[in-house]
Amino acid sequence: MDFVQQLRIFVAVADNGGFARAAAALRMARPSVTNAVSALEASIGARLLQRTTRRSSLTAEGELFYERATQILTDVAGAQNLFGGSGQVPRGRLRVDIPVALAKPLIIPRLPEFTERYPDIEIILGVSDQPVDLVAEGVDCVVRLGELAASSMISRVVARVPMVSCAAPVYLAAHGVPKTMEDLSAHRAVTYFTGRGRSTIDWQLIANGEEQSIRMRSAILVNDSEAFVACALAGLGLIQALRATVAEQLENGQLVEILPQVQTVQRAVSVMYPNRRYLAPQVRAFIDWISAVFKESDVHETPAGGIAVPLE
Repeated sequence: MDFVQQLRIFVAVADNGGFARAAAALRMARPSVTNAVSALEASIGARLLQRTTRRSSLTAEGELFYERATQILTDVAGAQNLFGGSGQVPRGRLRVDIPVALAKPLIIPRLPEFTERYPDIEIILGVSDQPVDLVAEGVDCVVRLGELAASSMISRVVARVPMVSCAAPVYLAAHGVPKTMEDLSAHRAVTYFTGRGRSTIDWQLIANGEEQSIRMRSAILVNDSEAFVACALAGLGLIQALRATVAEQLENGQLVEILPQVQTVQRAVSVMYPNRRYLAPQVRAFIDWISAVFKESDVHETPAGGIAVPLE
């Protein structure tokens, strides 16, 4: 086995936190992965990984070597692509986690394009709205709604998607149709929350050219996108949702758009992945692909800023 391949295997073990996960990601037998790292350690004369029964972590020497190894692999990939060559072919397992609201209407219908383009990548797809520990759970990258808070991970906004304010006819018949933003104070909403701290998602509207964050009075709080829409369909309250998520219900009349004259703020879509300088080819391929998918979906940037307007 050549030195560059040993470097790739070592980086995969470091990124996945263990030999078993690295072997699965690389589609290699675990003994082959172990032998490659052992041979690498012997060739450079240093112990790179501290092995335990469940996880492997970098030694002090391993931290230094990891930085150099990722730079070498980046340089190798650059040299392979210098004259338009394809470089390293993306292959192996790819663990991604995407939100429920984006899964069915936008991402999953386009996945056959990805698998056709990269037939050697095996996708392990998680669909969840809840926070994911990328390192502990062995996830390569996550797609999330909203701009993600600063952390040791790398995150970037790849798109902004349109929102819509709406309600079920049964709710509007019982409580009236809001005609202006001021009318919202007389209504209740189905409120979405995330995380253990139950952080709620406020409504975002644009009035007089400025973004306004509106805290609606809640009839019920939920932490699942499908339950969120189901509560609206049951007439429990108004919702502000991704337009793509409720497009079918709006078309067939199960939900009705409210305040159509008031512009909603588009919601950020972010991709997050571990803070590593060298990304495995299959991870980089997915990030590039998902960015292209949203660029093709006719979404546009909106100005930042705004003020909070509580309506409780």
